[in-house]
Amino acid sequence: MILQPIVSGETIVDIKKKGRKPVQTNYFDVREEMAVVRFLNTESAEERNKIYNEFLRKPLDKMISSIIRRYKLYRPDMDFEEIHIDTHSFLMTKIDKFKPSKEKKAYSYFGTICKNYLMGQIIKDQKDINRKVSYEDISSELENRPEFSYVIDGDPFDSENLINRFSEELKLHLEDKDLAENERKLGLALYEIFKNYDMIFLGSDNNKFNKNLILLSLREMTNLSTKEIRSSMKKYKNLFLVVVDKVVR
Repeated sequence: MILQPIVSGETIVDIKKKGRKPVQTNYFDVREEMAVVRFLNTESAEERNKIYNEFLRKPLDKMISSIIRRYKLYRPDMDFEEIHIDTHSFLMTKIDKFKPSKEKKAYSYFGTICKNYLMGQIIKDQKDINRKVSYEDISSELENRPEFSYVIDGDPFDSENLINRFSEELKLHLEDKDLAENERKLGLALYEIFKNYDMIFLGSDNNKFNKNLILLSLREMTNLSTKEIRSSMKKYKNLFLVVVDKVVR
């Protein structure tokens, strides 16, 4: 006689089912790969939106979240949601470039796009931070060195009058059609600076114009290199000297 094991309220089959490992379903699998192909092949915007919302939006959201967290691709001054939305938006501008005919996985393509974009943005952010930090590190040292500053205390004429006169002459000079492109960019930036000089430069107690600060401002406003700025500055130096001569007289 063979005795059957007694299990309260459960059968052996039930116990075996409980012992099985749960089947893991990939969030981006065959169904999603096929949805990408359908998305790319249809020319109907309505159909694309339907495929995207039903099959792709959530998997792509999960993929992007996973990439950001796994590789710690965080960006300064942006919270997680902002990074996520920005990356997802960028990915959607590149989805049409995926070619199913090459027999590659859309998941791999999308993941590569997202990682490269995020790393590129982080490198760009870091360059901006390094540039600003570098300027802040040296500005306090430079501003007290006489060779890097121009002292206007004790000027023999009214500085405000000189600046206003130069701004007027500069505005007329910018109407010259023979100006080179870089000269025009620099002239417009100089005009903007001189028109707002009281808010930009006269906040310091020692009443100095810091050359380094002015140069940084010009580079930001014109996107020109220091060499290009110096080359294009020649005309405006001569114009300034002419205005000084008129004011002194």
